[in-house]
Amino acid sequence: MNDDVTTPEPLRIIACGAIAREVIAIKQMNGLDHVDLQCLPAIWHVYPDKIVPGLREKIAEARAEGYKRIYIGYAECGTQGQLDKLCLEEGIERIAGPHCYAFFSGTEKFLAECENEFTAFYLTDLITRQFEAFVIEPLKLDKHPELRDMVFGNYTKIVYLAQTRDEDLEKKARWAADYLKLDYEYRFTGYGDLAPAVINA
Repeated sequence: MNDDVTTPEPLRIIACGAIAREVIAIKQMNGLDHVDLQCLPAIWHVYPDKIVPGLREKIAEARAEGYKRIYIGYAECGTQGQLDKLCLEEGIERIAGPHCYAFFSGTEKFLAECENEFTAFYLTDLITRQFEAFVIEPLKLDKHPELRDMVFGNYTKIVYLAQTRDEDLEKKARWAADYLKLDYEYRFTGYGDLAPAVINA
């Protein structure tokens, strides 16, 4: 009887820090001990021009460390095609979809819904948790509250796409909606397309 178990080849996932908790949770739930996670700063959501140079550096580091398998834990994320160009050059795959809102919801489902939901402002667990750092401070709404109506005047609601069931986060999301003077909608997505992407990377 052959009891040998093939050990998967080590995999380096280079991901956005905004999905670090979710990737770690998926890794732990599925026993993906061969997966090593490296993250770039989550705040780069606000500065997408930093993403591709940062990934290029991390890819070089991973190759220098001997990783033959590398996966990019980003969707397109506002890089204006530069991320796909990098993936093509490096022969590396990334998470499918335009952004994390889409792959958490399920990209096909999200794209179908957003055709009729273009006045929605989306939150995830991470953006809800750090709403001040991701929304209020970069837009200087704390110092210039008059900008709130200027920036969000065309939005009608906040949609909280929740990865976990957390009453405190839901309260924070409701507070964010009140802060921006928008209606509120809650949708539990779980990890959506991220789970199979990580498992099958």
